[in-house]
Amino acid sequence: MTGIGWLGLVGGDMKRDVLPEQREAAMQQLRDVGLRVTGPRLEVLKVLRENDHMEVEEITSTARERLGTLTSQAVYEMLKHFLDTGLVTKFDRPGLPAVFELASEPHHHALCTRCGRVANVDVQAPTPSRKGLHGWHVMGAELVFKGECPDCRQP
Repeated sequence: MTGIGWLGLVGGDMKRDVLPEQREAAMQQLRDVGLRVTGPRLEVLKVLRENDHMEVEEITSTARERLGTLTSQAVYEMLKHFLDTGLVTKFDRPGLPAVFELASEPHHHALCTRCGRVANVDVQAPTPSRKGLHGWHVMGAELVFKGECPDCRQP
């Protein structure tokens, strides 16, 4: 490792702007889902904690700046493990790369149809009538509000 990662260790010194509780919580998250704790995994989790709805390339470049080296392939593999274990969620954008965020309470999204920006929306999903989905066992619902974000609406 050639840079200072989220572990904050260089020559045995701790980086001051990283809280030990945050680092320990991320380490425990990885252990809880059966994943080995590594510097790159911790860094990717930190990047996702700091930013919502990031593409793989954004995650990779941000983490690479801190670690010194990290490939997109390694990040794809980490995200697959994080998805499989429920640590992150993926939001597919039609015609654009998917974005990832840390798993949290269920929520919905707004998608800008011009630039692809994604925002979290905290609203209650409607409950379909029994007639509308006769015989279905509904396990969840996701609403996506589509439109133009404030930046794209600027003249």
